[in-house]
Amino acid sequence: MSNQGYDEELREERAYVAALYERLDRERAAAQARYHGALGQTEVSPGEREDDVRCRSREAARLDVADNGLCFGRLDALSGETSYIGRIGLFDAENDYEPFLLDWRAPAARPFYVATAARPENMRRRRQFHTMGRRVLDFTDEVLGRPGDAERGDAALLAAVSAPRGEGMRDLVATIQAEQDEIIRLGHAGVLVVEGGPGTGKTAVALHRVAYLLYTRRERMSRSGVLVVGPSPLFLDHIGRVLPSLGESDVVFTTTGGLVPGLRVTAEDAPEVARLKGSLEILDVLEAAIADRQQLPAEPVPIDLGDVVVALDADLVAQARLKARETGLLHNEARAIFREHAIELVADRVVAKIGEGWLTPADRLLWADLRADVLDELAAHEALTAALDGLWPCLTPETLLAPLYESPRRLEAAGADPALFRADGTAWTVSDVPLLDELVDLLGRDDAEERAAARRRAEAEAEYASGVMELMKLDTEELDEDVQLVAEDLLGAEDLAERFVERDHRDLAERAAADRDWTYGHVVVDEAQELSEMDWRVLMRRCPSRSFTVVGDLAQRRSAAGATAWGPVFAPYVGDRWVYRELTVNYRTPAEIMTVAGALLARFAPDARAPESVRACGTRPWSRRVADDELADAIDDFLRDEAGREGTSVVLGPPGVPGTIPAAAAKGLEFDAVLVVEPGRILAAGPRGAAELYVALTRATQRLGVLHRDPLPAALTGLAEAGVPARSGHRRFL
Repeated sequence: MSNQGYDEELREERAYVAALYERLDRERAAAQARYHGALGQTEVSPGEREDDVRCRSREAARLDVADNGLCFGRLDALSGETSYIGRIGLFDAENDYEPFLLDWRAPAARPFYVATAARPENMRRRRQFHTMGRRVLDFTDEVLGRPGDAERGDAALLAAVSAPRGEGMRDLVATIQAEQDEIIRLGHAGVLVVEGGPGTGKTAVALHRVAYLLYTRRERMSRSGVLVVGPSPLFLDHIGRVLPSLGESDVVFTTTGGLVPGLRVTAEDAPEVARLKGSLEILDVLEAAIADRQQLPAEPVPIDLGDVVVALDADLVAQARLKARETGLLHNEARAIFREHAIELVADRVVAKIGEGWLTPADRLLWADLRADVLDELAAHEALTAALDGLWPCLTPETLLAPLYESPRRLEAAGADPALFRADGTAWTVSDVPLLDELVDLLGRDDAEERAAARRRAEAEAEYASGVMELMKLDTEELDEDVQLVAEDLLGAEDLAERFVERDHRDLAERAAADRDWTYGHVVVDEAQELSEMDWRVLMRRCPSRSFTVVGDLAQRRSAAGATAWGPVFAPYVGDRWVYRELTVNYRTPAEIMTVAGALLARFAPDARAPESVRACGTRPWSRRVADDELADAIDDFLRDEAGREGTSVVLGPPGVPGTIPAAAAKGLEFDAVLVVEPGRILAAGPRGAAELYVALTRATQRLGVLHRDPLPAALTGLAEAGVPARSGHRRFL
């Protein structure tokens, strides 16, 4: 194409995209008007109004997020038809809803991602726009179906993956590759496992799959939302912009430590303790710990009824406990049965003692009357109530687990490993979360207490409403007899109380995040190799439909409780009905850096295959050995050098090294430049350390440096010695 022809087409594309933005602005204004109209509705019920407001709010939000990069490409079909591809769909309502802009998730947009020279999908040309804000800067064309062309034109892709990183993760919707698109649109409704090495885009693929599923299964999934589980809050901040930028907001982002609403997690356990808590064997410990709290009195407890005293002893309590356990009810639900039988047994002893010498069971009516009176007295007996509550207490997950950790005796009684002991049982760790969640279902709820609380709330609301009714009464002396009315003639106190019930104005994501019993339509698990068997039990409870997108890399596993293979993880829940896909191309890490990381991977995971880098950056990684008193200055030099460049940088190291963040905290993140400090100390943690160093080495998209005081690890030394000296004080790897 000549320069003149290119310029003319660029003007035309700019005009078309500008028209799309004008239409977007009109639709946005109309959506805002509908939203405000829904807020002001008075002719519908409060519930209907809230539903309408939420719907209109989502509609407005969908249009708001499309402002940046609204249209990013165009397809020209062999038939002569032209389609523009973008973040959302825009249609001509006056012309049979002909599309002005195709949503990237629509089936008609799929050739934009999968068409190749060999398989053009009936397309003649693919055009990709490079935009800034609302302006098209330029475009790149790929002519499809021409013999000898590459499998896919890489100009737009390489420009995107080589661009400097910002504060958050960017979506890849404009540059999705064929192998990624196949996974995103996969029709499998159950568990999908996507494995890939660093930089293969598995996280972005998972998030775009969520957007695709919410688009194609909107009616079902919008009622329940999506849960995204990531390895750290830093990672969640990094990815948190992707789904909103694709028009999806009914998503809850959390770590495994946040799966129990309201729980404050303060630490991680030591690897061995995490392994013990993550194993399914801990279920036996929890059940035994519950049974241990259903106690027998060490000494008889005297129950004084004034004229008579009887003993609440171990034999009596054992009988009541057996009756309660035989019901099969959960601990808190069986409390009422235990209390009822214990009181009946105590009553029988009281009646027998009162009637000793003159009353026999043959005197049935007198016996029954006396027993009924005694039962009433015992039901209100404070000492008996306190004794029974102590022997079979109402437990929460926290009041069971914290005392268990703090007591060597209780740990032994539950058959637990002594390593679980800690002085402060309430210093909750990430590994405690699945145990606390499990205990909700193992303990059950105290229905009697919940009913009493509900009754107290209803009575308080009715009392409040009655007060309002009094204020609403009309002064009958000022009204004609024919129109004398009081408020009660039109509305009862209970009806009015209903109107004073607090409405829940939170959006779906807020409500779901605060509700432990919420079940999701789909769950995404990132860095899934780190999750324990107990973590998976929590997640399976959150998604009974077993609709999961699971992404991870077994070679990067650092948790002692994590997965070593995918099959055993999912077999208990879906058998072999799960699908596996692998991503093999590294779009993030340049070949120069992947050579270094691949050598390390070959040492600690020889069966794993490093992903193939799609590009080179032209900058070789460097290493520098420093003295103890030079380390801080060397880190400052790196940061000062990077401050003058565009993009992001980070310094990673082992825990406790000043000026660094732990290598494990960078999982899932990416930076333009990375400095790895003391790789030998990171490796010293064994297999876990090797995985952490592999993660650290593969975070950079452009530049990688290594600072070390001790000799370089063996996997890096050979590369360094074979390198070519660079500027003073540095060595370059091959």
